[in-house]
Amino acid sequence: MNVAWLSSIHSFSQKRVSWLLLLLVVAFFEFSALYFQHVLMLAPCVMCVYERVAMMGMGVAATIGLIQPSNKMIRWLGLAGWGYTAFRGLQLALEHVGYQFNPSPFATCDIFPQFPSWAPLNQWVPWMFEPTGDCSKIVWQFLSLSMPQWLVIIFSANLIALTIIVISQFFKTK
Repeated sequence: MNVAWLSSIHSFSQKRVSWLLLLLVVAFFEFSALYFQHVLMLAPCVMCVYERVAMMGMGVAATIGLIQPSNKMIRWLGLAGWGYTAFRGLQLALEHVGYQFNPSPFATCDIFPQFPSWAPLNQWVPWMFEPTGDCSKIVWQFLSLSMPQWLVIIFSANLIALTIIVISQFFKTK
């Protein structure tokens, strides 16, 4: 079985360009969210805001990996952060899809965000973290998928990429 490609991926994960690529992907999605909010005037709901925070967590993880990706401990810290925030983002997106496609008066999202008292993001940066929309409303679709459905795909793709990269860490670099 030829696993040279895993060795190449391991080598790539030790380069700053790989972590910069992840950071640029995250920035693209964050700027897209702001475009939807401030240009297309689509009001973000609480779940949208939480999903945005999860995406930013992936950006923080990418920044950690970017510091010194050749250092095994820093690289693993970045991978762990990426994994945790992508997994939480997937959980949030799946919950959001449930609100949209299985509406119930017994299962609704919060009206106000529940940020920790030490980080009230909606008060610090309301233009980015203050929710004003309804979680159950589908206000945008592309290829017949709603925004949270696309986020399920995006977070899942991140977890698949992360899994391949983690597996590659157990193969020697070329």
